[in-house]
Amino acid sequence: MSRWNNDYNHGAHPAVLEAFIKTNQESYGGYGLDEWCERAAEKIKTHLGSTDADIHFMVGGTQVNYTVIAAALRPYQGVISADSGHIHVHETGAVEHTGHKIHVVKGENGKLSAASVEAEAENYRTSGVKEHITQPKMVYISFPTEYGTLYSKKELEEISAVCRKYGLYLMIDGARMGYGLGAKVNDLKLSDLAALADVFYIGGTKCGAMMGEAVVITNNELKDNFRSYMKQNGGMLAKGWTLGLQFYTLFENDLYFEITGRADKYAMEIREAFEKKGIDFYIDSPTNQQFVLLSEEQMRKLEKKHIFEYQFPEGDRHCVRFCTSWSTKPEDVEELKADILAL
Repeated sequence: MSRWNNDYNHGAHPAVLEAFIKTNQESYGGYGLDEWCERAAEKIKTHLGSTDADIHFMVGGTQVNYTVIAAALRPYQGVISADSGHIHVHETGAVEHTGHKIHVVKGENGKLSAASVEAEAENYRTSGVKEHITQPKMVYISFPTEYGTLYSKKELEEISAVCRKYGLYLMIDGARMGYGLGAKVNDLKLSDLAALADVFYIGGTKCGAMMGEAVVITNNELKDNFRSYMKQNGGMLAKGWTLGLQFYTLFENDLYFEITGRADKYAMEIREAFEKKGIDFYIDSPTNQQFVLLSEEQMRKLEKKHIFEYQFPEGDRHCVRFCTSWSTKPEDVEELKADILAL
């Protein structure tokens, strides 16, 4: 059986494992205050266009999301998210558990628009009862989105401009950052994200690391005492150097971009096979996640040899997700393509 249900179903890239083995007998400082975290941060900064960012290494995406939001917001403030946003639908109320409301806005193809953000901010500004309602203070978006779609540079510039106009922080969830940057149609770079967002993170868990996310804080207002929030929210790893070592390895010689770009290429090959069979897609995704509409018969045939993720019924068909990843093998791609064409 080949597995396509997510992009975190293998351990870590061989280069990461090799780095662990080479350094296993060495000793390092704790809690992220070590040479590997420092070196990894410097490697990442070469892609940001600025050395002024603070970079912290944490274990997982949900942990990053609620820690960053809790650190940024006052108790009476909330965060704007698309209705499909990960913090809204897939984190067990983690953000609410920190005491902050999520202002849910209907998205289009998984994305917020500058207009929808401005409408939410304007509703608060003109409410006349500010002391009685939650103040939207942050905008949360994902790149790629939960549906694998991408924001263009123009769209992100427009959202960023609205955030500046209303004094909102812009946070970008980059759990699948590599697959967004590696997409053929993408026109954004890490330096663009650093210029347009107040805080974002670079995903490692789904992009070649055993675990880990790199949090990049560009807004000085959000930098003070962030490590204290990390500790308070269980996000400060005693063996923090294990995270820094992984990111240093992935960003050395641009391995991170190589392996995630390859995953996108495989996803497009699989997409092409479905298109050749006349099979529709639930959404147009240019990244490693493909949401396909299968008949009951087609779904049952494919699941005999392949594991993929069921999403929801869509009329008389079923929406299912196929994910490629940094670890996808070309022979598995060829087998899946052949099985699709044989439907």
